[in-house]
Amino acid sequence: MGSVVLTCHDPLMIIQYIRTVSENPMLARTLFSSDYQDFRTTVSRFIEREVKPHHDQWEKDGIVPRDLWLKAGEAGLLCTAVSDELGGAGGDRLHSTIVLEEIAYHGVSGLGFNVHSDIVAIYIANHGTDEQKKTWLPKMASGEAIGAIAMTEPGTGSDLQSITTRAVEDGEDYILNGAKTFISNGRNCDFAVVAATTGEPGSGAAGVTLFIVEADREGFEKGRNLAKLGMKAQDTAELSFTNVRVPASNVLAGVGMGFGVLMAELAWERLMIAIGCVAGARAAYDNTVAYVKERKAFKRPVAKFQNTRFKLADMKTEIQLGQSFVDQCMELEMKSALSIDAAASAKYWTSEMLCRVVDECVQLHGGYGYMLEYPITKAYADARVQRIYGGTTEIMKEIVARSIV
Repeated sequence: MGSVVLTCHDPLMIIQYIRTVSENPMLARTLFSSDYQDFRTTVSRFIEREVKPHHDQWEKDGIVPRDLWLKAGEAGLLCTAVSDELGGAGGDRLHSTIVLEEIAYHGVSGLGFNVHSDIVAIYIANHGTDEQKKTWLPKMASGEAIGAIAMTEPGTGSDLQSITTRAVEDGEDYILNGAKTFISNGRNCDFAVVAATTGEPGSGAAGVTLFIVEADREGFEKGRNLAKLGMKAQDTAELSFTNVRVPASNVLAGVGMGFGVLMAELAWERLMIAIGCVAGARAAYDNTVAYVKERKAFKRPVAKFQNTRFKLADMKTEIQLGQSFVDQCMELEMKSALSIDAAASAKYWTSEMLCRVVDECVQLHGGYGYMLEYPITKAYADARVQRIYGGTTEIMKEIVARSIV
């Protein structure tokens, strides 16, 4: 196979080599202090030790075992931005950023930590009752309870104002009926935050209510684990609710307040995707730089051909542009000043950039870029969904356009 990197069987040595090869020439980042860098080392070592040796098998299984969640909780990788008073790790969203980046950089796409820690847990921490916080957040931080978010429906896609899952008041409870699809952590989850309408037909956003629904409630059914093009180790399921009785105390943020909660957290959720996209592009680029320096064609390294050098220059420039944009957005997020349209711009541009970069990297690998034993091939499959979930590129452009005209 001709490459020192690709024939090395020590994953940590591979990552260290790749980062040494091409990290230094990139623009320096000023977002993280030394304390954050120490945390990055902790996350990277955890992934190398506990995740990468098993990830191929988990892709075949279509799910990550629950004991990994317990290990991640013990290592402080879950609910990093939830305060320690609420049972979380007591960090902030820069810690969350590091977890997102390291997962993307190492290509371990099966970990559904971000949905659990930075969407579900944040909903509860920011909008839940004291009882809801005490019940769920400590268990989420330890990995004992896994959370999912159930928004998307088979017929609505990104249009949350048109959801048909319905909750009807019945005394002190609600009766929930409906179906959700594409739910990350859908098989593993102990509970899901479910979006349902409690208003009259046609009430749109005003009728959306969020419910915390425990997975062991009668009528809560976990459907098949969906077969996907990429991200194969992340369990993604259909969920159905048939006359599920949910107590009113499980309403999150109040009846009819669901859409407001979603909007309040949406900029951060889209920035999370952008963060992962840049890190994923960086990983593909670093891997490819190492490959073309070692791989030979016509008796010289592929890196010596002008076409290769120009392609690498294009990719390096795009990655640096994306990183600078995302880091600036992150600075605004830390000040609670990130706008919805800026987050939408970051999400759509970085996801499109990731797909461009990964496609070029596959091309530079030649035939080996089509072989699943090579990381770049898996990265190609994993990347495509970034332009779809969290709001498609087309929806993101519409959001940005609305801020203009």
